[in-house]
Amino acid sequence: MAYLITDECISCGACEPECPNQAIIEGETIYIVDPEKCTECVGAFENQQCVEICPVDCCIPDPEHKETREELLAKWQKSHPDETPK
Repeated sequence: MAYLITDECISCGACEPECPNQAIIEGETIYIVDPEKCTECVGAFENQQCVEICPVDCCIPDPEHKETREELLAKWQKSHPDETPK
């Protein structure tokens, strides 16, 4: 499942450079996660980097975009064909 950023976001921007898939962009008032790019960091890291770095804990699983680990890994491999998953 992709992650999303809640309205508690303070727009600090800490999450954007941490995303290995460039799935986080600055919105009008808060940062936004593109669910088509978000792999929950599967393939790149053990833990979700946005969750790890967020100072207000506003990065949460998006119930509208449920995916299995296998689906997330396949999505990551499609975006990073020359990298070996971790």
